[in-house]
Amino acid sequence: MKNKKNIFYWITTGLLCFCMLGGIGQIFQIKEVVDGFKTLGYPTYFISIIGLWKVLAIIAILVPKFPLLKEWAYAGVFFVMTGASASHLAVNDSPFHIIVPLVIASLAIFSWYLRPASRKLS
Repeated sequence: MKNKKNIFYWITTGLLCFCMLGGIGQIFQIKEVVDGFKTLGYPTYFISIIGLWKVLAIIAILVPKFPLLKEWAYAGVFFVMTGASASHLAVNDSPFHIIVPLVIASLAIFSWYLRPASRKLS
């Protein structure tokens, strides 16, 4: 059972980190990424800040040790993703743009819940 939990942890964590790799495009303000933010009304510098947070969260979640930092990273991912969903909802964006961030937030919850004892606060 413990081995199964560990496998599910790495699957959800891998999917979460893969999804958060979009932060690289946000840091460098790739045209398509910036265009996707225009409907939300956020300033362009905000895109780079969000992207940096996403990349730092990936690093914090994946590196061994630093359990308190991991807690903050998971919380940050959850807040950024639920905030993204709320932002898309506020501008009447498509259901896809509202649901996908909630799926990513759910991955963060599952990854956090399934993490091994070595990655938890004692």
